[in-house]
Amino acid sequence: MEITEKVAYLKGLADGLALDTQSREGKILTAIIDVLDDMALEIEDLKDCHLELSEGLDAVSDDLEDVEDLVYGEDDEEYDDDEDDEDCYATTCPSCEETIYFDESILNDGEVICPNCGEKLEFDLSDMEEEEKEEEDGE
Repeated sequence: MEITEKVAYLKGLADGLALDTQSREGKILTAIIDVLDDMALEIEDLKDCHLELSEGLDAVSDDLEDVEDLVYGEDDEEYDDDEDDEDCYATTCPSCEETIYFDESILNDGEVICPNCGEKLEFDLSDMEEEEKEEEDGE
């Protein structure tokens, strides 16, 4: 039995008992039943809104799942974050002392232009290459 049905039953019970609405007790009971009726209607409205929002959220979730499938592929397990990530390097510009971030392709070029002040920074990677060779020979 729904709340609105229970309140309707109380109203019918009060009418069937010929509740004296002019007495103090009758007035208060009638007012309580009216408040219960209003509350029951509000609860029904909230349930309807909740159901509507829930269905909308399900639709958005389904749409998001479709977008994820398009972006990441059909199977999430096949998508590997590490594959697409390149190493990121940082250095501090000696002129403006701002941190500059760049990827491996810039590092291989041996130079980078500071986006803040325009200073050309050059990298000497010969020491790193020698260390890598030594590590490979040592293994």
